[in-house]
Amino acid sequence: MTVSIAATHARGKFATDKIFGAAAAANKDVAQYGKAMVVNATIGAILDDNEALVCLPTVEKVYRSLPITEVINYAPIAGLPEFLDAATALSFADNRPDAYTEAVATSGGSGVLHHTIANYTELGDTLLTSDWYWGPYKVLCEDALRKLDTYTLFDENQNFNIKSFESKVTELLAKQNNLVTIINTPAHNPTGYSLSDSEWDSVLDVAKAAAKDQSKRIVLLVDIAYLDYAGEKNECRTFMKKFSNLPDNILIILAFSMSKGYTMYGQRTGAMIGISQSKDVIKEFADINQFTSRATWSNINRGCMRLLSTIYNDKAILAQVEKERSEYYTMIRDRSEIFVREAKAANLHMLPYIAGFFLMIPSANPDAVCDKLHEDHIFAVPLGKGIRVAVCAVPSAKITGMAAKMAQAMAAVEK
Repeated sequence: MTVSIAATHARGKFATDKIFGAAAAANKDVAQYGKAMVVNATIGAILDDNEALVCLPTVEKVYRSLPITEVINYAPIAGLPEFLDAATALSFADNRPDAYTEAVATSGGSGVLHHTIANYTELGDTLLTSDWYWGPYKVLCEDALRKLDTYTLFDENQNFNIKSFESKVTELLAKQNNLVTIINTPAHNPTGYSLSDSEWDSVLDVAKAAAKDQSKRIVLLVDIAYLDYAGEKNECRTFMKKFSNLPDNILIILAFSMSKGYTMYGQRTGAMIGISQSKDVIKEFADINQFTSRATWSNINRGCMRLLSTIYNDKAILAQVEKERSEYYTMIRDRSEIFVREAKAANLHMLPYIAGFFLMIPSANPDAVCDKLHEDHIFAVPLGKGIRVAVCAVPSAKITGMAAKMAQAMAAVEK
């Protein structure tokens, strides 16, 4: 008999992550055959054409110039005020909604998810996201003794499936008064899809219709982790203006992260940005989420917060950071265009890709297909219904030919 002294709600928990497992398999292949032989499409970070991890040069320069006291000192629980102002301004750019806003520092984008689940759902509640989603959403829900349900992301025309979304919202609000919906856009992980402005109109129409029942409280958590690689700065943020003049029982939360946009993945620095027509809701937002920060991690990385505020408050530095980031956005776009073009030529079906780090190939047996690809030293991530390809990490020279080999592997496995 296995002995356990864990609390009953904790027993049986263990972490299995297919992304890190796939990456480990790729690294093992590199050790055996050399990096030149291996295509590692598992890494959710930008690698340059020499497959080196990218840090934006100006970000590194500013970070290394910070006084040591700004790196090692404690920060306020809510976050440095200058950081919160910068994170908010950089998230909205020229598309700030007409609403009250407030921000609270978090441990990366994951911290935003943690606090939102903890403070805006009841124990046992079900949260909602699309059927293609980043796996830790479910882990965060389950660890907090909540559940995660999904709607079908794409309809038969490969557009956002508003009917499925509406149906699930109605179903869940019939059972519970609080509903948190996680929407990862633009440049969705793992598909690379971005909701259009008209699709956002439809989403908000569903939320406003549900909010007519004043006993219901609706939170749209918009995961904008890949926002800075989604296209032109203001064009990919126009949807944020739509968060103006919403009913008081709808709260929008943006999950801002420095991981991708500022290539500071391991520094775990982010912010949750609340948007509401109600001053009371926004004051409550700041109060309860600061409290949960104190109870969870106390405070976060002061140095990285100071880094962002320093960049934002020097317009020349900010312009240089945006220029460097744009170059890497172009590099990723060029890689994705090769894959999309070759996938079409090879009759390899993929989900709609707009922008971002990843694209997705639906598969009935993704594990077997990925195992078959290992024979060609190609490593991607098998997820529940398909295969995730990290175009952010694979040089163009190695992207070339990859789609055809995936088509061959699928034909061999799924015949």
